[in-house]
Amino acid sequence: MSKSCDLLSAAENAPPGAPIRQVNSRTEIFMVMQLGRITPGSYNQVWKDAMSELSSLLAEELPPVPIPPQRDRVVFFQRLATLYVRYVQVFRQLEEAHNMLVHPQKRRLILLLLKGVMGRVLELKYEMVEKEFSEYHYVDDILHALKLTPPALEIPIPYFFVGERSKETEERKTMVLDVLNLADGSKDLDTSMDKVMTEAEAIKIIQMVERAWQGRIRAKLNKDVRFSNFDRRHRAKSAGSAFNELAAIRIQKIWKGYLQRKKTKIARDEEMIFLGMVMDPKYQTPLQAEIDAQAIDTSIRVRQKKHEEVYLNAIDAILKQIRELEWNDMAKTMKNQIRQWFYECRNTTGLFPDYPTVEEGGSAIIFAEKTPQQLVEEIALQEEEAASKSKAKGKDDKKAKDKKDKGKGKGAEDDDEGLTMMPSAFLSELEVANKRYEEVWKTRNESENFTQIHEVELIKEEMRKIVEEEVRLQVDEEMREELAELKLAVDKEKPGKQKGPKKKKGSKGGKKKKKEKDLTPDRTLESLCEELVQQGLLKRAKNFRMQDFLGDYNYLGTTLRQNDIEPMPSLLDVRQVLSLYGILPLGAPEVHEKAPLIKSILLVGPAGVGKSMLVHAICQETGATMFDLSPYSTAGKYPGKPGLAMMLHMVFKVARLLQPSVIWIQDAEKMFYKKVPKDEEQLEPRRLKKDLPKCLKLIKPEDRVLIIGTTKGPQNSDLKSMCKMYGKIILIPRPDYGSRYILWEKLIKKQGGKITNALDLTSLTKVTDGYTPGQMVQVISSVVTKDRINDLTKHPLTADDFIVPLGKFEPVLQKEEEALKSWYAKTPLGKRRIKAAAEKEDALLKAKDAKTKKKK
Repeated sequence: MSKSCDLLSAAENAPPGAPIRQVNSRTEIFMVMQLGRITPGSYNQVWKDAMSELSSLLAEELPPVPIPPQRDRVVFFQRLATLYVRYVQVFRQLEEAHNMLVHPQKRRLILLLLKGVMGRVLELKYEMVEKEFSEYHYVDDILHALKLTPPALEIPIPYFFVGERSKETEERKTMVLDVLNLADGSKDLDTSMDKVMTEAEAIKIIQMVERAWQGRIRAKLNKDVRFSNFDRRHRAKSAGSAFNELAAIRIQKIWKGYLQRKKTKIARDEEMIFLGMVMDPKYQTPLQAEIDAQAIDTSIRVRQKKHEEVYLNAIDAILKQIRELEWNDMAKTMKNQIRQWFYECRNTTGLFPDYPTVEEGGSAIIFAEKTPQQLVEEIALQEEEAASKSKAKGKDDKKAKDKKDKGKGKGAEDDDEGLTMMPSAFLSELEVANKRYEEVWKTRNESENFTQIHEVELIKEEMRKIVEEEVRLQVDEEMREELAELKLAVDKEKPGKQKGPKKKKGSKGGKKKKKEKDLTPDRTLESLCEELVQQGLLKRAKNFRMQDFLGDYNYLGTTLRQNDIEPMPSLLDVRQVLSLYGILPLGAPEVHEKAPLIKSILLVGPAGVGKSMLVHAICQETGATMFDLSPYSTAGKYPGKPGLAMMLHMVFKVARLLQPSVIWIQDAEKMFYKKVPKDEEQLEPRRLKKDLPKCLKLIKPEDRVLIIGTTKGPQNSDLKSMCKMYGKIILIPRPDYGSRYILWEKLIKKQGGKITNALDLTSLTKVTDGYTPGQMVQVISSVVTKDRINDLTKHPLTADDFIVPLGKFEPVLQKEEEALKSWYAKTPLGKRRIKAAAEKEDALLKAKDAKTKKKK
């Protein structure tokens, strides 16, 4: 397999027209033919295509002349949505290339680009929400224009989130898993101990055993009676040749009918396969090519790790070599350049210059391509700017006050001035990385690098920069002393303290943020984890993935929006939004620090739609540690105010140390009850209402901690307090027709059932309107049992098999969904959307009135 992968890499990374090593043996030819990867669509080509599209996007977003503001909100949103769709395609291509390429230096650059594109996608999503006042967007027209299908909008989850974590993170996660495993083992021991059985339980077990024994006796008796009666009837009828002839005719009739039905079924199946209505059975089982592809993927992962280790060892060896061989030459060259700068400044200005401080960059400023006069002017200009900033600040504050006094007409003013895009924190990084690609990799000939190991010359270039910085710091100290001696000898200037950059006024008087007091300074991380696990606040996330949250696209979203009808999102829309808000920021620290910060998310929906499953899936996809602060988990634990403060301190301290972390609050509405029900007073559900928002404010961009609340009845809570707590509110509806069809099909197959013509999925989907995915899972697990799976050849599944179990569940009625929808309309984003719709209607009415007046 390693030999085949080497051949693959050589062919994959060879530039067009470059000579490829001759494949001699028949075995190698077979390997290459099986891999089938010597095509323009190789992963190196995927990277090339992604960079071509990224270059065009950067050219559009960073033009030489700034783009003028756009007054039309619809046109501006269309531009945003187009950029979003195109960046998502680049994201998907870069993620694929990073997964499958094995060259360590290429993968590092792709990873840098990937994080930048992820951040830009999140920025565009944030702007789209602000301009359309909705978490869900329907861009069918853009997909049609770009010749894409709806699956192209699916947000991929990068492999490196979990597969390529640092050693320190991996050790901490392993420690948490050991603590959880130990706790699970102790629970198992507790459950294995003999428990005292009540009298009612003992009677129930005895009754169950007795009834089973009686049932077996009756079944055996009935069987004996039935067979004895059959034997008597058979003996009476079997006399005579007429009976034998009649029996033979009946057997022939049944056999010929069976044969004909079999031929008809085969002919019908062949016709349906030919028409493309049914999948060919040979494609339903994994093909050899798929199995080979999986084996290749596994070998690529192994080679990636191997090449990474070799690359890191090469960095250490080359860095050591450069320090030994080039250190003295670098220091000598730098000193000569700095001395030359001393004398040039003296000849130009008549005085020796002041040596740049460490804060200013030291001699790095000197090595910039500037004349001595320009350097002196630049230093003087920096001092003037520092002085002028303090004056300008007072004017800005005055302008800000004037703006506040004008009232609440901000939105209208923005529309009059025109809409512009927010400044990006990722475009500059993407531009630098793109430039690096064009300089190094775009035209690089790799025809001789068959195994795709690291490039030594590129490592030397990077290591020289590191060594130069180390040399510069040492040289700066020596040259400062030399400059002081020159000034004393030539200009008779006594050495004094060098003036550093002026400190800003008011820095002392500014309010300092209080640091969070550490209530557990002497405790280790392991002891804190053990206590939280024992208290049930630190839990193991269940093994769910985002792909397990099944659903279909909302194909009518664009049509409904054009007719001013707000569509309910599909389950797939929910999955995409949570991938953006929950998974991408938690997975990459650089993205979390610079992208729009989302500290908390609230998932709202009926019971059984998959809210808890999504929380577990976010933890699994990002490798996050899961904490549970639900009212039922915290009830009776850490009583009193000191206990509550200690509990929150421990949870957030461990969450920061084990980041990424997810803090889950199930039944989040209980925390914001207007009035606590009597049967829930013992839970003290509102004890976190004041303190948890304070902890939320202390979460910084560098803290990858996300609070996720789930609720099925938000109407009973204080809406204002809940909206302050949760920055994003995601409404999860009951599944629509397309989502239900996919759910039935996938879940039945996952349970081990088979979809045949006898099972009318269309009718079953239509009948189950209002049922949630959780209810469907329970129904399927009760119907598709092991015994039923063994009996599928004789009695295939039908829609009737599922109707009776479905009758035990109550579906989500339209009224309940409308109640959630009306509650969501009262949230800040819902209010803004309603206000925008009202303004749009007013504008249309005014335009109609103006037309009628003109006609008159």
